[in-house]
Amino acid sequence: MTTDASTGESGPWLIVGLGNPGPGYAGNRHNVGFAVTDLLASRVGGKFKSHKSRAQVVEGRIGMPGVSSRRIIVAQPMSYMNLSGGPVTALRDFYKVPSERIVVVHDELDIDFGALRLKKGGGDNGHNGLKSLTKSMGPDYFRVRFGLGRPPGRMQVADYVLKDFSGAERKELDYFVDRAADAVESLIVDGLERAQSTYNS
Repeated sequence: MTTDASTGESGPWLIVGLGNPGPGYAGNRHNVGFAVTDLLASRVGGKFKSHKSRAQVVEGRIGMPGVSSRRIIVAQPMSYMNLSGGPVTALRDFYKVPSERIVVVHDELDIDFGALRLKKGGGDNGHNGLKSLTKSMGPDYFRVRFGLGRPPGRMQVADYVLKDFSGAERKELDYFVDRAADAVESLIVDGLERAQSTYNS
């Protein structure tokens, strides 16, 4: 494990956005993890490049130069959601990142639209991406959970998450995605408890 002498940090953090690849899924509720990691990649001035792990990655730094600066790898698995574990485990092994420095950004039905919950470990709550990740590498990674709210009426969950955000939701979506990206940065730079106190809404 390498340590950056200028900051005292040990190795990089891996930030994973969950979603389905391809333009047909881009605006889906299920792809909000991709939206957040797209923004994080743009913040560090990078463009996604294909990685042999079946993911695309951007490397950069967040935080103030010096003590609070952290090296990050922002990643999007290019498998489908329910097979996310394979690419993420390959990235973890390639970059030698332990579970306590992996942050996964994903959609969450049991939280109101736009609200955030940050936590470490836990179950998958029926989320196929988390199920695949946990099966591949255990549950002890950080989660930034982005609320979708429950489907209206009798709409099936699969239909709901694979539909695009509504017009009303899109009016607020950029703000909430920006806030989620801030929460990821705070989690890494300030630690979980401080980030939770600010962003767990």
